[in-house]
Amino acid sequence: MPLYKTIIINPSTQILVWEITESYKELFEAVVLNDSNMNRLNCMKSEMHQRAFLSVRKLFQEVDYTDFDLYYDEFGKPHLYDGKHISITHSHQFSAIILSDEVVGIDIELQREKIIRIADKFADTEFDFLNAEEKTEYIRKLTVIWGAKEAIFKIRNEKGISFRDHIKVNTFQMNDSQTKSELHFDDIIKDFNVCFEEFESNDNNGLKQNFTLVYAFE
Repeated sequence: MPLYKTIIINPSTQILVWEITESYKELFEAVVLNDSNMNRLNCMKSEMHQRAFLSVRKLFQEVDYTDFDLYYDEFGKPHLYDGKHISITHSHQFSAIILSDEVVGIDIELQREKIIRIADKFADTEFDFLNAEEKTEYIRKLTVIWGAKEAIFKIRNEKGISFRDHIKVNTFQMNDSQTKSELHFDDIIKDFNVCFEEFESNDNNGLKQNFTLVYAFE
C-alpha cells in the first residue's frame, strides 16, 4: 500500500501515515534493519506489531531516512542522528511518524467503546467538560484526551508521569481540532499545543472504523 496520508504542519514539520495492508514478508523484504532493531523485531510475539514496526521503516524511506539513521535512548524514545525530532505511533492497520525541528509527540488511536470503561484511569479534571450522555461524542473526546496525554508522555518520557494526575487537557470541541494541555510533574510546569483530526477506514471485514490522530508540541 502506498503512503496513506502526508500532513504538512509547517515548513519544518510533517506527518506521514501508512496503512498497513502488506504481509510481513512483503514489508520485511522492502526494508533494511540495523542489528538492534532486527533483534527487537524477532522478539515481538505479535505479527501485527511486527508489521507495524516494519511499516514505520517504510515511512522512513518516504523521507529519505533508513533504520540506520535512528536510535533509541535508554527509555525507549526514538532519536535521529541528524538532530531532527521524531515521534512514532501505530494502531491496528495504521502507523505514523512526525518529523520536526521542534520537540513533538504523536499518537494514533482507534475509537472504541472500551475507552469509557478505563476513562477514570487517565482522565480527571477533563470530566468537567465531558458529557457521558452523548455517547459518540464522549468516546471521540476521550480518545483525543488519551491521545494528547500519550503524545505528551512521548515528548517528556520520564518515569513516574501519571496521565491522570500529571497531565491536564483543557476544554475543547471536536470541531476545534486543537486544544492546550499542561504537564505538572516534579515541580515543573510545561505547556503544550495539541492538534487532532479524525479519519475513517475499513477493517478486514469491510466494517467502518474511526481513528483519531493527535500530535503535540512543547
